[in-house]
Amino acid sequence: MSIETQMLTLMINGKQVGPVAVPVGMPMIDFLHDYLNLTGTHFGCGQGICHACTIMELHADGSSTELRTCIFDAHFFNGKSIRTIEGHATHGPTGEVTAITPVQKAFIDHFSFQCGYCTPGFVAGATVFMERLQREPVKRSDLESAIEDALNDHICRCTGYVRYYEAVRDLALATPGCVVD
Repeated sequence: MSIETQMLTLMINGKQVGPVAVPVGMPMIDFLHDYLNLTGTHFGCGQGICHACTIMELHADGSSTELRTCIFDAHFFNGKSIRTIEGHATHGPTGEVTAITPVQKAFIDHFSFQCGYCTPGFVAGATVFMERLQREPVKRSDLESAIEDALNDHICRCTGYVRYYEAVRDLALATPGCVVD
């Protein structure tokens, strides 16, 4: 018995991947882990509820959206451009991290995470949110509810969310153009 495969080609973290033969029905998280050794995206619930496995889809217009890799097959991403947690920081020629993103820095500065299992999904979600704020700023009075709306589906069992939300709030307030009075 042979496993049915289809060719898959996409951009991951700015690099062309494929074409590569991938089993039909393979979840994207398994493709990332097993084919590319990109293990920073974490498998949580397997039902798309916890958002630990969230990555970003990058669109041609410069916007991005969140997608969960446990509920979408790898072939759903064919022809798309995505960013995993490994693609957020800037890396030097030998792979060392040379700079982290403002979202990553805010999470570290606020000690936002404990075990870190949910952090890759929160980084993706917060990054999508911050990019949206730069295009569509919110009133200062609406910022807290906008953060809750953006990150509400991300589940963290350790921190109670307060530090994640504080980090995003402080980053939004410190980033010109994200919040209007």
